[in-house]
This record gives sequence, structure tokens and C-alpha cells, in this order.
Amino acid sequence: MKKSLLQVTMIIPVILLLCFTFSCQQQVEEGITEEEAKAFIDRDLEIWNEGNLAVVDELYDPDIIRHCCAQPEDIVGLDAFKDYVTLLRVPFPDFNVTIDELIVKGDKIVIRWTITGTNTGPLGELPPTDKKMRVPGVRIVHLVNGKIAEDWGFFNQLDLYLQLGFTLTPAQPPAPQEKE
Repeated sequence: MKKSLLQVTMIIPVILLLCFTFSCQQQVEEGITEEEAKAFIDRDLEIWNEGNLAVVDELYDPDIIRHCCAQPEDIVGLDAFKDYVTLLRVPFPDFNVTIDELIVKGDKIVIRWTITGTNTGPLGELPPTDKKMRVPGVRIVHLVNGKIAEDWGFFNQLDLYLQLGFTLTPAQPPAPQEKE
């Protein structure tokens, strides 16, 4: 009896230690599969390529944050994101995104894409040029609970403007001040 009691008293701390050790380990999420990511992004293309804003509510978190190199401030929330997509399609009604490569890691999807379109509407304060553009870029989306919670978009904005026929004018030095 003494031997079995001694064994039990030695086993209990070991079991407690193992339970504590495994409960403190960080859970590893499997994330999204490559096939799921492809299907998800194909659905997302309906927003960009067709202007189907109804899909935004399905795929995007209500508090979506979109970081875009072409925007001075982040786009936050579904309404602001829908406005952004709508404004993007004004200068380029035939705006089209083609997926060149898709990489999945955990809860993030990295997309290397090419956008094409014809500038038939005003681009902000700039007049339409009726010229075509073709610009590559990269997008990183972060999924939370199956929806895009954060979205980063990167492309060469200068290349876009040059293709449309605009030029870069160097800043002019300030005029020399006259001495009194």
C-alpha cells in the first residue's frame, strides 16, 4: 500500500506539470488552404472586376482597414471601402485584376497581380486620357474569422501615371528673396 501511495503522489505532480506545460503552449492555427484561398480571391475579384459591392459584406470584416500606397490615409470600414472601389472604377470602368501568383501562409494571402484598364473618366482632378494602363502590384490580405480584416496594396503609382501620359514635374526651388 505504501508503495502504491508513493507512486500516486509522484505521478500526480508529473501529470499536473504536463497539463500546465501543454496548456501554456501557443495554439497553432492551420489557417486557410491554398484551394480555399483561390476560391476566396476569385470571389473577391467580383468586387474589383465587376464592381459587385454586395460581395464586400460577405468577404470583408465590418472594421476592414485598407492600406494603399495610392491613398494618404487608411480606408477604414465597409462604407469607406465600398466608396473606394466605386471611385476606383470611375476613371477605369473596365478595371480588371488578373492574379499572377497566390501564396498562402496561415491567415494571410499574398497576391501578385496585374491590373489593366482604360482611363475614360477623371482620375481625381486629372482629366481622362483614353489611354490604357497595365500595372503589376502586390496585395496582402489578413483573414480573421474567414473575412478580410486588413488589406495592404502596393503598386508603382508613377508607372501608372506615366502610362496615362502624365509627366513628373520636378519641384522648383524657391525664388531668391530680395535683400532690403
